[in-house]
Amino acid sequence: MAQIIAGGFENIVPAENAIERLVESGVSREFVCQFRVNPPGMHDQFAVGGDRNESPGAHKATPGAAVGAAVGAAAGLAAGAAITPLMGPAGVVAGAAAGAYTASLVGGMSNTEKESEGQPQVEDMRPAEALVAVNADAAGIPAEEIVRIFEECGAWQVERAEGVWAEGEWKDFDPVSLPHLVGGSDLATQGTGIQARH
Repeated sequence: MAQIIAGGFENIVPAENAIERLVESGVSREFVCQFRVNPPGMHDQFAVGGDRNESPGAHKATPGAAVGAAVGAAAGLAAGAAITPLMGPAGVVAGAAAGAYTASLVGGMSNTEKESEGQPQVEDMRPAEALVAVNADAAGIPAEEIVRIFEECGAWQVERAEGVWAEGEWKDFDPVSLPHLVGGSDLATQGTGIQARH
């Protein structure tokens, strides 16, 4: 495991400026990586340039929808059979289809609502940001210097983490984890009640 220092920036411009400052300070580019953290609830939705993991609860809608569709199809089939004298055989098919659709929608929504009860609120989650991460163990400069460079370049948060660094990047970064802040404007304003972002 490597000690990783990462700075979160509002957009790509200050993030790239921070990378240049790190390189000028003697950090090799193989120990610096950059990626975009998507907004809360949208992790892993973009094919290129997005972060790696699905948001909590996002994978729970599918089972509820499947169960709901099966139950709804059965109920719709019964309702369709009841109106067969009026609509003929098409009534059975229409009833089953309408029941399956409606119940799958309700089943999927109820599952995500149950899951979201224990999930963190959006304001408690990592924000959308351009993240620059440095393998502090291999950087060749002190971790405090990395934090200082990030802050001078406008990082709203600087975090310290233990992680897997391989092939020039932070491999096990988790976008839905809460960062352990060690610097940045967010840390400076935490005790004041001031919102640094939004």
